[in-house]
Amino acid sequence: MKIAVIISRVLLGLIFVFFGLNGFFQFLHPDPKDMPTGLALQFITAMMQSHYGLVVSGVQVLGGALLLANLFVPLSLALLGPVIVNILCFHIFLSPRGIAPGLVVAVLWFVLFFRYRQYFSGLFVQKAV
Repeated sequence: MKIAVIISRVLLGLIFVFFGLNGFFQFLHPDPKDMPTGLALQFITAMMQSHYGLVVSGVQVLGGALLLANLFVPLSLALLGPVIVNILCFHIFLSPRGIAPGLVVAVLWFVLFFRYRQYFSGLFVQKAV
């Protein structure tokens, strides 16, 4: 299990640093025929034109870098969890094509969450006094 956690941490870190940096530097140029259409395109356009995409990219880079450095891993998981949920929601509701990478990062995230679950135990208190 220890090896699986290390592999998951490094892969998840690399994925989010790489794609987070792409949000800033646009070094991956999608093929026009692979671009989503309709509502999905409008969503992406709104994210980029409002610069909200830069905030998401910054969270991705920060979370991924923390994972790669093996520092504040629970914080990194807390930062990346909502990003992963939004990736999955985008693909489920707007553009089902290309959901596989989102599922991969979700599985990697859950492997790490299972390992660090004791640090999240305070969130699952039914009644906080």
